[in-house]
Amino acid sequence: MPSIWSGAISFGLVNIPIRVSSASEDHSIHFHQMHLEDGGRVRTRKVCEIDGEVLGQEDIGKGYELTKDETVPVTDEELDQMPLPTAKAIEIVAFVDLESIDPVRLADSYYLSADGAVAAKPYVLLRRALERTSKAAIAKFAWHNRERLGLLSVRGEALVLHSMKWPDEVRSPAELAPDAVDVDEDEIQRALELMDSMTTDDFSGYRDEYRDALEELIEAKVEGKEPAAHTDGGGQKPAEVLDLMSALNASVEKAKKSRGKTDSDDATAHEMKPRKKAAAKKAPAKKAGKKKTSA
Repeated sequence: MPSIWSGAISFGLVNIPIRVSSASEDHSIHFHQMHLEDGGRVRTRKVCEIDGEVLGQEDIGKGYELTKDETVPVTDEELDQMPLPTAKAIEIVAFVDLESIDPVRLADSYYLSADGAVAAKPYVLLRRALERTSKAAIAKFAWHNRERLGLLSVRGEALVLHSMKWPDEVRSPAELAPDAVDVDEDEIQRALELMDSMTTDDFSGYRDEYRDALEELIEAKVEGKEPAAHTDGGGQKPAEVLDLMSALNASVEKAKKSRGKTDSDDATAHEMKPRKKAAAKKAPAKKAGKKKTSA
């Protein structure tokens, strides 16, 4: 697994050399822009808006816009001289309960691996200490001339660093809350029943169906075939349901049917047995009557 950054975890006076690797992969299908007339690639060029000159990366620097007409240039050398204590270290600053972390604040995740034999023991020490508690470590680190906030936790045998948003980067959802409404207890219980019927311990079987269809489309065009038409009703708006309780009941029934069970399964089983017995008693009587008539 290729590393994207190397440094150390600073845990009090303990120093743990580590390497950082991305914990996820991008499997999305990416497209290039092309000229529809002749199929040529369309590329993005960086052009100076004053003289119209096409610039290379060596001709481009950084600038902070004070006003629409005034920009302050900032060089890479000036940025490198900025005081950044966490430039080569992931500094643990506190420990918190893992459940207290707002998921909205979490961003990308990275695996941390011990860099060398000397780092193995302090690495395992920190991992085992975190495993024995329900806590996670809050850390500060710096990448690309920017100090960031992170969360250290354990996944399997490895330490994981989750980059986090700073508190002032998270918007408040207060203005999005709907007006006060009354919800019946029966509706809440039915919603809980729907959640129970949809609960699972494994969701690894879900796939990116759009990517699968996109791969089929590309393969068909490469082979000169007509792309298959998908008529699964995608994009249709769901029917409007005015009665919330009816929607909950229908949703619970649908979820149970998808797992081979319905609300009426038990009742149907009890009702069917007596009916079969009654039918079995009437059948011989009819046959006997027919025999007497024929005689």
